[in-house]
Amino acid sequence: MATDHEEETLSAPLMRDRCTSRPERDVPSSNSFIWALTFAAAISGLLFGYDTGVISSTLVSIGADLSRPLTTLDKSLITSCTSLFALVASPTAGILADRLGRKRVIVVADILFVIGALWQAITTSVSGMIAGRSIVGLAIGGASLVVPLYISELSPSASRGRLVTLNILFITLGQVVAYTIGWIMSSKVHGWRWMVGLGAAPAFVQLGLLIFMPETPRWLVKNRNSRLARAVLKKVYGGSRAMADEVLRAIDTEISEEEAAGQDSNPLTTGMGSQTWFDRMQSAMRELFQIGGNRRALTIACLLQGLQQLCGFVRTYPRLSSTSTNVTQNSLMYFSATIFSLIGFSSPTLTSLSIAVTNLVGTIIALLIVDGVGRRRILLRSVPVMIGGLILCSISYIFLDIPPSQDGRGSTIVSTMPSFWAILILVAMIIYVCGYAIGIGNIAWQQSELFPLSVRSLGSGLATATNWGSNFIVGLTFLPMMQYITPSWTFLTYAVICALGWACAWRIYPETKGLGLEEVRGLLMHGWGVQESLNRL
Repeated sequence: MATDHEEETLSAPLMRDRCTSRPERDVPSSNSFIWALTFAAAISGLLFGYDTGVISSTLVSIGADLSRPLTTLDKSLITSCTSLFALVASPTAGILADRLGRKRVIVVADILFVIGALWQAITTSVSGMIAGRSIVGLAIGGASLVVPLYISELSPSASRGRLVTLNILFITLGQVVAYTIGWIMSSKVHGWRWMVGLGAAPAFVQLGLLIFMPETPRWLVKNRNSRLARAVLKKVYGGSRAMADEVLRAIDTEISEEEAAGQDSNPLTTGMGSQTWFDRMQSAMRELFQIGGNRRALTIACLLQGLQQLCGFVRTYPRLSSTSTNVTQNSLMYFSATIFSLIGFSSPTLTSLSIAVTNLVGTIIALLIVDGVGRRRILLRSVPVMIGGLILCSISYIFLDIPPSQDGRGSTIVSTMPSFWAILILVAMIIYVCGYAIGIGNIAWQQSELFPLSVRSLGSGLATATNWGSNFIVGLTFLPMMQYITPSWTFLTYAVICALGWACAWRIYPETKGLGLEEVRGLLMHGWGVQESLNRL
């Protein structure tokens, strides 16, 4: 049996052949058609960001509108159910994306977004609010998987990273919009109902646009519709029939090789045309875990998605003290509202908006550089920035006097401390969030390019489930860590996790910049492909 080094050496000629003959190398990076499709698909990202951001202002403003004041348990259930149902939805959406197509899953997610938003807007009970947030969680879980997959399969290789990052930009933009609307509506009577209800509007817009959006050519070819796939590819490549035919042949070749590999690893898959859909799903699951290249792709994708959440930056929601307007958020933003109040900011919603804007700016930077600099290089350079921010925050917290609060449900910061430490923590927060947004915050969502077509939606679904599972774990453990091992040690723990993740990524994450989707399979076929990917640059 060949070692990893031997496998990588054996795969080098294959990589050179693929790189030399790749049809997309001299193609313009994108055109108006693909940008229009990306913007239309990324509306789901806007919904994702809006629905995760709007709950912050909602819980501040909701008062006793749900028949009674919210208890701490009520708030915990309202905030955590979204992540839990997103965790359930993401692998299910991966299965449905293969069965129904990428476009139809986006339709289902939009319908769930509409139902969830309107349900929240009209509910009069806590249980109704939890149900509405759960429906939104299903929509978020499906959209977070299928939209990057849809964009990735439509995009030319030269601009794939930038176009997928555009979806992440829409997520952060959605959060900024949510916090802005929350800031405007929070002082109005029943304003929170408008906040959550407005989440239905972008979903209606996208449902209208989906009429004009095609299915991805990769899914069409896989389902024996090469004629329509060729028509879509011609539009993607600016009307070039020759380029469309070249890419179509590459997709056909990949499908043939995958079917042959699947039959070699499991002879029972011979005669796939006569199998039921459930049998094909079982076969895909075996193929994902039995074929070495697929296992490596899944390992890398799960590593990146797990690191994105376990680093401490969690897209969860604020936990509010019932006796105060102070908002405390998971992870590095835990005491952000109080810290900002010490340097002149008193609105908790405005505090969240400031963090969201920082995240937005970092994502814009990522959008501009991801295809030029490369995924691996950005990740390896940005994680140390995050580590620096976490260590600075950990040191600064040593000098904060944080006694237990009167009601035992949170903590308060004594304002007699020097404002220098508040400013330093603010600087640490900005450094950390910038590093996150430029790097792991968007690099992890490039996951679809790692998987071959036969297991792409299934592998992406499991990787996305890793993201939401890690999100749930950090949300569950963060407050106990803050209480029992102190904030300083909590943030130092996250810094150690980031360092371990960096080391793993350095070892196994190859550079996929400029590679076609069909070519990445060859990169991981006989090893991690790190050295080959660096040699071709």
